[in-house]
Amino acid sequence: MTSTRPFGIALCLVLTGSLFLRAQQSGDIAASADTAYQKKDYATAEKLYSQLSQSNANVPRYWYRLGVAAQALGEHQKALDAFEKAKAKGTPAFIVDFNIACVYASMGQTEKAFDNLNAAVKGGFAQPEQMSSDADLQSLHSDARFTGLVEEARHNQIPCDYTAENRQFDFWVGEWEVVPTAGGLPQGASHIEKELGDCVIWENWKSLGNSYAGKSYNIYNTSLKRWEQFWVDNVGGMIHFYGGLKDGVMDYWTDDMPQPNGTKLRRHLQFFNQGPNKVRQFSQGSTDGGKTWKVEYDLTYLRKDSGVAKGK
Repeated sequence: MTSTRPFGIALCLVLTGSLFLRAQQSGDIAASADTAYQKKDYATAEKLYSQLSQSNANVPRYWYRLGVAAQALGEHQKALDAFEKAKAKGTPAFIVDFNIACVYASMGQTEKAFDNLNAAVKGGFAQPEQMSSDADLQSLHSDARFTGLVEEARHNQIPCDYTAENRQFDFWVGEWEVVPTAGGLPQGASHIEKELGDCVIWENWKSLGNSYAGKSYNIYNTSLKRWEQFWVDNVGGMIHFYGGLKDGVMDYWTDDMPQPNGTKLRRHLQFFNQGPNKVRQFSQGSTDGGKTWKVEYDLTYLRKDSGVAKGK
């Protein structure tokens, strides 16, 4: 009896080699397509992504980039078909809907453009600058609906700008010289800014006369309906405060925290808004559960370049 094993092995090797060659060729095409796309050589990109989308139909990026290339070349229907495929294969809907809106605007189909632009924004599209600068959407600018959608996209981009609670600590934002409230030489300088979509009030403290420095991250906790501060420094310290705005004062507290000497320290930290150019920061500590309090420090922040920061 003649063995068929050598033939089977040979056939397996041929098939494996064929699959490997096909994968390698697909990878080479994908690399060339990406290069053309990045260089905005859309004619070449369209040709290559047409091939890739047929041979690898489940890859959403190929369909999306085919749509972008076709759109750039003015092939509107091909672009629309490719974008719909991209969305069906998993590309986020708000991204694709924005592109479809651009295509319809280019075709002069205003209502379809607005339908898709509205869907994009409602779905989370958060690039108002792109909406305003995209040449394909120029024809929509005179319509009041466009202005409203741009504002909604900005809301998606910086949601904390639209929440009153998140803006309660803005009075502390700025460049400050920090002096003792009772008078005396400057103790340090602090740069405080809004970060991460304006959700975080970020403090950067640097002491004068020594190397001590620290940062605090302040944010309104929407789940707990309170402000929280996380202070960290360059000597390994960390303090967690929580509280809120009360009678115009940002009022922070800590829990009773164990200290190296065996006691427990509770802190009460307050920020008083004393006008556009002055903030008082007042800290007290208690080691008896809040029965008595001792002043830890009392500082005044004077806004630089305002005429009040004299450091006397």
